[in-house]
Formats: sequence, C-alpha cells, structure tokens
Amino acid sequence: MIPLSSVQVFSRVVETGSFSKAAIALNIGQPAVTKQVAAIEKRFDLRLLNRNTRGVSVTESGARFYEKCRRILDDLEDLEDFVGAEKSRLQGVLRISASLAFGHNIISPLLIDFVEMHPDINVDLACGNPYADLISQGVDVAIRMGTLPDSSLGSSLIGTNPWAMIASPGYIAAHGAPNDIDDLKSRDGLVYSSFHNTNVWNVRLPTGERRPIVVRERIRSNNLMTILDAASAGLGVAVVPLYLAVPALMSGQVVRVLERQPLHEQDINAVFPSPKLVPPKVKAFLSFARQTFEGEWWLCGAQDRYLPRGLRLEPYMPSAA
Repeated sequence: MIPLSSVQVFSRVVETGSFSKAAIALNIGQPAVTKQVAAIEKRFDLRLLNRNTRGVSVTESGARFYEKCRRILDDLEDLEDFVGAEKSRLQGVLRISASLAFGHNIISPLLIDFVEMHPDINVDLACGNPYADLISQGVDVAIRMGTLPDSSLGSSLIGTNPWAMIASPGYIAAHGAPNDIDDLKSRDGLVYSSFHNTNVWNVRLPTGERRPIVVRERIRSNNLMTILDAASAGLGVAVVPLYLAVPALMSGQVVRVLERQPLHEQDINAVFPSPKLVPPKVKAFLSFARQTFEGEWWLCGAQDRYLPRGLRLEPYMPSAA
C-alpha cells in the first residue's frame, strides 16, 4: 500500500510542475520529494513523470494516476470536514443515570430546560442505580454523590449537595426541639443507610472539626422517601438532602432543627466512561449542570411545583422557652 504522504507528494509535484516547488509547499527537503516519487514508480514499474532540465511533466499514465490520487485527497478532505462537524454537533441520545430521589426530584425537571436548549439531543434518564457499569449499559453520564474512588472513568465535580436536619411540628411539640448536638443522643433517629453506615451522624463544629453523634436509631432505610415520610409522621429526627426536604418544609409537614449547625455536604459528581475524547453532548450537559448547581440549586426541582417564585425558606428557630 502506498503511504498517504507519497500520494500527497506526487500530487503536489504534478500541480506545481517542480520537485523544488513541491518541497517548499510541503515544507520538506527536495531529496525527500524525489525519493518518494521514485519509490512509487519503482513499486509499480511505471513511469509517471518525465524529468528534464526545464522541470517535470506528467506522462499519460501519470495523469491518470494523478486523478486517482486527487480523488483520494479530496475524499480525505471531506472526511476531515465530517470529523470536524461531528465533533461540534450536539445531537443523538444522551443516556443519564442517577439515584431515584435525585433523578426524579432534580435531574428530571432540569432536563426539560436542557432539551429545550438542545433540540437535537434526546435524553434517556434511568433512575435507581447510578453505580451501574457505564460501559456495559451504554450510560453517557452518571450522577454520583460523595467522594469518588480511584478509577479509569472520567469525572467532573458539578456541585455540592447540602443536607438538612428535620423533624415534624408534632414531634417538636411532643419532645421539644433539640437545643444542641448533644441533645440528639436522646432523640429517635431516622437513618438513611446509604449515607450513614451506622447510627452515627457526623456533624461539623464551627472550628471545622467533625464530631460523631450516636443517635437512637428507630428507623433505618436506604430509601430517602421512607426517611422523609417517617420524619413527616413525627417518628423522629432525620438528616436528609435539602432538595428532598423542600416540599415538606414549604407545606409545613416538617421544620428544620439545629438550623445553625453545619452538616456534612456531598460532592455532586458527573461520571462518564472515559476522561479522553468526551462527546460534545456530554460536554454540553456538564456545562449546563455546573451552571445549574450554583446558588440555591436545590430549589430548582421544586420551584415550579411547590414554591412561588422568589419565596425563600425561613429557618425554624426554637423558642427561648
């Protein structure tokens, strides 16, 4: 097979009518040009060019050979144009994986804006198992919370997930609001097992130090909605993502407790099959997600369904009594 570089060299010699001019145009030495043309003629045992003191001229066979070479180079240019356009095209199916709660409450409503911005992108959102194998299941982006383990996957930090400590007004009326973090030890704890491996809640002191608090575990579940429902029913104190608590907070089903006590926050990561050659549709989603998860993003999923625009959450503050 003839090297592509030899096809380019021969074509430029024919077009310029000179070995030296072809060498200048290709930014290589004239001996290299002469050697490559001679190698083609030797390979096919066919004279393609006539050399004389005034320059070079193409033979009949050389003219037909040039037409074939030109067709190859034109197709190559078309291929490069196609690749360039393909790299910038925002179209196709974007397959996203997220947890059930985050996917339903946050990603799902946000995708409406994303699809409207990119009408040639179709979205396939799978909620329930963000830790599924991306490659075998054809997932383009998985939304995963917390610190990521080392892996060969590509990833991008797109935001931070704040949590809130909540209880129902009925529970507060019956048991009083916790006055400080030590007061939590005597309370019924509603534990989200996918985040807290035990009945120990890590709270952050003003110094930044984390302090473990052992709560009296009453209900444990890997389903956030179960924990939220239990809190709404007055069964104890829960720590849940703020985005999930917004509707219940606004409806008065639950209130925030120890509002000024910083809680652990999770990184929101977008994970994709490879850190190299990331598809345009994935890059577009990452850019959209980063812009979305700024400020009070946890209101996004609930704003149109639950919140009048401009309304802010007011913290629950226990009375001095």
